[in-house]
Amino acid sequence: MPEILIHAFKDALLIIAALLPIINPPGGAPVFLLATQGASPQTRAFLARRIAINASILLLGAMFIGSYVLAYFGISSGTIKVAGGLLVASIGWKMLQTEDKPHEAAAAPADWSRPIAEKRAFYPLTFPLSVGPGSIAVALTLGARVYAGGSKPLGAPISAALAIAVLALAIYLSFRFADRGVRLLGETGTNVLLRLAAFVTLCVGIEIFQDGAGELLAPWLPPRH
Repeated sequence: MPEILIHAFKDALLIIAALLPIINPPGGAPVFLLATQGASPQTRAFLARRIAINASILLLGAMFIGSYVLAYFGISSGTIKVAGGLLVASIGWKMLQTEDKPHEAAAAPADWSRPIAEKRAFYPLTFPLSVGPGSIAVALTLGARVYAGGSKPLGAPISAALAIAVLALAIYLSFRFADRGVRLLGETGTNVLLRLAAFVTLCVGIEIFQDGAGELLAPWLPPRH
């Protein structure tokens, strides 16, 4: 039993090291604030908790059943990246078009009622802003690597659950206290940071699209010498 736990701990560290830089919860905090303009602190706390839960379910599903679902529908990883890249880029573009508004003139609290917050918690706040196609593609790969065709029937679920719990906690804390971190920058600094985060989101979407398009076009491109 101790040997299983040791291997599970090592695999958990592998999963965290691979996914944490891609998900980047602190970097997503400004995007979360921009996407939830007009929401009350209580609503943002609810959204942070729900996003963390949704992200956990999405990553675990990608690790253990995602490859079977994609194989069943005949969807390649390149197609996932192209579609997801376009989706991320479109969200980044919309955020860039958002007009600067003082806090008092932001959207009314009624615009972020609990039913609306519950609907938006998964799309777009969890997918693709928190867990995007890049994270899902990595989770699919890690699932194949850690589970190894069922050779670790007990250790794999333990390592995956431990790693995803750590990632979910990082997402929750980053989003739950995003306003406190951004508040230190002031209104002007916050607007600059939010615009920069939106532009980075747009660039990330284009990069994901380019990567996926390269995979899909590779069979028709001449070999490089």
